[in-house]
Amino acid sequence: MSLIQKLKARAANNNPVRVGIIGAGKFGSMYLSQAPRTPGIHLVAVADLSPARAKESLARVGWDAPRYSASSLQDAAKSGATFVTDDAEKMIASEHIDIVIDSTGSPAAGIRHALLCFDHRKHIIMVNVEADVLAGPLLARKAAEAGVIYSMASGDQPALIAELVDWAKTIGLEVVCAGKGTKYLPIYHQATPDTVWGHYGFSEEQVAGGDFNAQMFNSFLDGTKSALEMAAVSNACNLTPPSNGLEFPPCGVDDLPYIFRPVSEGGILKQKGTVEVVSSVERDGRPVFRDLRWGVFAVFEAPSQYVIDCFEQYGLKTDSTGKYAAMYKPYHLIGLELGISVASIAVRGEATGATGDWKGDVVATAKRTLKAGEKLDGEGGFTVYGKLMTAADSLKLGALPIGLAHNMILNKDILVGKPVCWSDVDYDATQQAIQFRREMEKVFA
Repeated sequence: MSLIQKLKARAANNNPVRVGIIGAGKFGSMYLSQAPRTPGIHLVAVADLSPARAKESLARVGWDAPRYSASSLQDAAKSGATFVTDDAEKMIASEHIDIVIDSTGSPAAGIRHALLCFDHRKHIIMVNVEADVLAGPLLARKAAEAGVIYSMASGDQPALIAELVDWAKTIGLEVVCAGKGTKYLPIYHQATPDTVWGHYGFSEEQVAGGDFNAQMFNSFLDGTKSALEMAAVSNACNLTPPSNGLEFPPCGVDDLPYIFRPVSEGGILKQKGTVEVVSSVERDGRPVFRDLRWGVFAVFEAPSQYVIDCFEQYGLKTDSTGKYAAMYKPYHLIGLELGISVASIAVRGEATGATGDWKGDVVATAKRTLKAGEKLDGEGGFTVYGKLMTAADSLKLGALPIGLAHNMILNKDILVGKPVCWSDVDYDATQQAIQFRREMEKVFA
């Protein structure tokens, strides 16, 4: 049976999948818009630091007020309505929840929620890529020990890339590179929340009328989110990050097999089995022809002349040798597609992308020359952006992960473009997220 058939069967048997979501921002709101339209799904609770803001999100995406008027988790379970709360911990502990979605974007919160899910034997969909990259490999190990599923979020680019990689490897093709598209220029690494909307081209009216967070959107622009997502892909797909961070080459879909082949064969890859992000604009700002700004891709290699011939016979776009080819998905719809993860976990017992070994990390890197005494403000802020590197190099440097570069005070100057290290900051070693990350560094070292 297909996913939708199995969900309909759950609905017919009055046995819906019981879901709780934490965070009603952009990603969460997009899922909220679709959950009531999906058979066999009961969104029992929405947890948010601001219940009033969560209710505004529900109204904005088309929910009628009675649908989110449940007075408690128990009332929601009985009535079929949704309970809005600010108590995520109580929601996770509830017997009325099967699957928890973390869409907070806070690394510390993501770790805390995941560990609570494991304590209470709840599956978790980690939309929160910041938490996944900070500590996902160890979280995945803890989930397995608890007998629950720790999953990427379908609709987000890492999960869609993992799907393409899984497809290629399952049919016996070697993946030489996988990644996504974005709009990139080198100057974006210095972008701040004050300059972000000009780069996106959003008007003041658009920003005022939607659920837009300047620092979150800036993390996409300044390269941090791309680095985080490629680290997540590295860890889920056993792919190695580039040795000196992402290059963001301008590249359209027709050129993928030419660009992402080894240097010895005319491409840019120093090694096979890596990740990269392509830019939708040339370095001079001109648009790339048939760009992949919103999509994902995987480039793979034919293992024999017979397969090369098959590629040609079935019209697959390849490089000039016929050996390298690409599959891509031109768009991703983030939260609108999240129901695939919910359904896959509930009726198939399968994650939609699963974090494995620790291959990639993202380190805090100075956007400008920083002075001792300055406070770091994290992803998308004014002080640092995230740079992708191998986990081994991060450990060797003693680099500070971008997911923890919040509210830490520098104890020395850092030159622009240089990584911030643990030894460069003063921090509270008793914080749960810091303790868990340090534990992961020891476990995987």
